[in-house]
Amino acid sequence: MNLTRFYFILVAFALFLVTPKINAQEHNHTSPAHTHENAAPATGHEGHDHAAPAHSDATTTATHEAGACATAHGEEKLNLTNIIMEHIGNSNEFHLFGHYSIPLPCILQSSGDGLTVCLSSVFEHGHKSYNKYVMYEGVVHRVQDAGMPTFPREAVEVHALHPEKIKGGEIGYICYGGEKYPLEKHSVLGASTSFMDFSISKNVFTMLLAGILLCAIFFSMAKAYKTRQGQAPKGLQNFMEPVVSFIIDEVAKPMLGDKYMKFLPYLLTVFFFILANNLLGLIPFFPGGANVTGNIATTLVLAVITFLITNLSANKDYWGHIFWMPGVPAAMKVALAPIELLGIFTKPVSLMIRLFANITAGHIIVLALVGLIFVFGKNGASVGGASAGTLVAVPFTLFLSIIELIVAFIQAFIFTILSASYFAAATEEHAHDEHH
Repeated sequence: MNLTRFYFILVAFALFLVTPKINAQEHNHTSPAHTHENAAPATGHEGHDHAAPAHSDATTTATHEAGACATAHGEEKLNLTNIIMEHIGNSNEFHLFGHYSIPLPCILQSSGDGLTVCLSSVFEHGHKSYNKYVMYEGVVHRVQDAGMPTFPREAVEVHALHPEKIKGGEIGYICYGGEKYPLEKHSVLGASTSFMDFSISKNVFTMLLAGILLCAIFFSMAKAYKTRQGQAPKGLQNFMEPVVSFIIDEVAKPMLGDKYMKFLPYLLTVFFFILANNLLGLIPFFPGGANVTGNIATTLVLAVITFLITNLSANKDYWGHIFWMPGVPAAMKVALAPIELLGIFTKPVSLMIRLFANITAGHIIVLALVGLIFVFGKNGASVGGASAGTLVAVPFTLFLSIIELIVAFIQAFIFTILSASYFAAATEEHAHDEHH
């Protein structure tokens, strides 16, 4: 009976997570002509009678505008891939259910228009622009109006069009006043955009939350050690102490020996930071659900920090074994040195890819299994199909959710122990080089 109840809870969480996105996708997939006729402020015919003669000026104007903004596509179907990728990606708001979401601060800097600070709610889930910015697929973009009629800076109603494939990827479009405006790609490090995005996105919010929770936990533990000195740990202290001891006794000391205290603060920090974000990502409702460690930008920064600590702490033996290996013929040294130098960079790359790929893959598989309910049910058209999808999806989703919980701990441990092994290799003293 308890297992059955847990199944129902799991299905409820899955539906809560996926259904609003499917409904939003259906809402956005209304025909361009109809959407623009309702949304574009330039027509001036919001209250016009739709039974007017076919050749009236209003109908002609609406048809012209719809044609200018239309994208060629037929009847829309459930696009499970887009829904999954939207979920695992970053966004500027926390979606709750239906059309309700928690807005997050947007901090945008453009060379032409200066600083723009607002809440993501001003974009009304992509239905309005603000200072030439729009929310497209959950992320803030800027309108390109070069060669087009000047796009207004004030808040105006717009509607999103399907992205079009171009060389090098896809480009998004919005429709306003009967014109189709292309969008710049969202601002990321290294991207060529006219604006910089310093917003508190969903991933940033979750990282800050994880940091606050970890500070609260460890400050309370430190206080408990002072006030209960010499007494047995209890409560949260009793739960966390074995985990900390495990990192010290099974990772730091075996790998680093007497030098473990120098690197222990980082090892503990990176382990609990990754673990906290992994666990928050498994919660399918606010404030969880963000795919922080499944974002390659996050894992890149963590890998770069490990890379810097490794190479800034390295001794002369470490560099000697890379550029001029002892006991190796000179010709081989010249051949092997570039390979060893390349290894300096492949180690952090492997850290970055491993964490990113494992966490992202887990989210994708779980969401794909939940999506079977809607695929088999033809998005609500077949109750029998939806029931069959539920019977298939729920047991596998339950099993994979347990696996993901285990993976959350394993990936934090692997990143930590590999970082410790890199530190050990960089600081190891080779006293027997003459025997090599």
